[in-house]
Amino acid sequence: MARKIVTRFAPSPTGYLHIGGLRTALFNYLYAKRYNGEFLLRIEDTDMARNSQQATQAIIQSFEWVGLSHDREIFYQSKRFDIYAKYIQKLLDEDKAYYCYMSKEELDAKREEAQAQGKVWKYDNRYRDFKGTPPEGITPVVRIKAPLEGAIEFHDGVKGVISVHAKELDDFVIARADGTPTYNFVVAIDDALMGVSDVIRGDDHISNTPKQIIVYQALDFEIPKFFHVPMILSPEGKKLSKRDGAMGVMDYQKMGYLPEALLNFLVRLGWSYGDEEIFSLSRLLEIFDPYTLNTAPSSYNQEKLLWLNQHYIKQTPNAKLVELLKDFGVQSLETYKGINTTPQALDSLFGELKDRSKTLVEFATQYNEILQAPTTYDPKLLKKLDSQGKEIMQKLCAFLPTLCADSPSDIESALHTFGDTHQLKIGQIMPLLRLGILGKGGGIAMGVAIFVLGVQECTKRLHALLDSHQ
Repeated sequence: MARKIVTRFAPSPTGYLHIGGLRTALFNYLYAKRYNGEFLLRIEDTDMARNSQQATQAIIQSFEWVGLSHDREIFYQSKRFDIYAKYIQKLLDEDKAYYCYMSKEELDAKREEAQAQGKVWKYDNRYRDFKGTPPEGITPVVRIKAPLEGAIEFHDGVKGVISVHAKELDDFVIARADGTPTYNFVVAIDDALMGVSDVIRGDDHISNTPKQIIVYQALDFEIPKFFHVPMILSPEGKKLSKRDGAMGVMDYQKMGYLPEALLNFLVRLGWSYGDEEIFSLSRLLEIFDPYTLNTAPSSYNQEKLLWLNQHYIKQTPNAKLVELLKDFGVQSLETYKGINTTPQALDSLFGELKDRSKTLVEFATQYNEILQAPTTYDPKLLKKLDSQGKEIMQKLCAFLPTLCADSPSDIESALHTFGDTHQLKIGQIMPLLRLGILGKGGGIAMGVAIFVLGVQECTKRLHALLDSHQ
């Protein structure tokens, strides 16, 4: 019988969820869900001094935004101290752990001495088999008995066989003097009790793994399968900074990225499938395999993310885009008086803007620039508003109200006919139309702009330009 895949993501709420964490969560989610397993969320909030409720909410909000749903309830380590205390006592009772009475001052002195000699300090096990009278005035920590010989060895799904000799390990602390358990202890306890079968995490955790295995072995827990994923680096091969993209996940939402684009981008930072670049979540749930994760670090590529985001913007139905754009200050066409509100108008406008927008912020900016009458005008284009330009503009003001067109292409044809009638080149007409209607050069096709805004609004804008530059 095949084993059930249970994975987890376990962020610490001392800061917002960054994309490296989201990538780890995504890998765990895909692996579990592909094989009808469970994906769990655990909040590692034992650091009471640094925990942030706001950060916890941001983590949950990030999962909701990208659509990675977790199974069971959310596990909070801060609510599990009684469980940890029980297992600490169990190890003490079985002589697999012991009280260490070295004072903080003594420990600090030993560390400084080792550093001065250029050595790595290692606890000397002085209290491992201590049976005497405890020294007064010292509240002890609890240390686990690490193996004194042999090696801790495990097969990593990404790195291969990793072996750490016992002489490189020491009897590490599993409970501090105040009774609070340490990270490596609680992680092992939680993963075991939650039934986690596979742990996919960043390779900065490799050094923690032997310690966690020691806890597993001491408590006769089944050891999960480990996959340690290389980090995401900057384009220069350095640690990812905020400038390079190491922002909170919800910052990407505010910048106008779609969750589908971000997930597609992240899965490709450390995993590939042939030459494919575009992956929907449903597609990933068919093909993702953690055993094919890259062994080398990946580089953050902003242009690739923008390219993917535009792809997904183009794929998004217009009705859904209308809803998404509300978060970016966009009002529906119906809120503007006199505007063409037909589905054809919306399709024409959004079709143009999808081709010109890499983010929803860009989309919203261009949308608003079109729907809102210009208050300033491009100085370079204004030079075209000489006596001849004003004469052409006046003729356009007379022409537009007579225009009857059922599509942008009909309007484009009518403008060419207007030019032929008045012996004007289209290159003389379009810049002036753009100036009057949009206030600048470039942008969407004028046929689309006039079709959406309507001839009454466009004529009004042309008159406003003429009146302000008499």
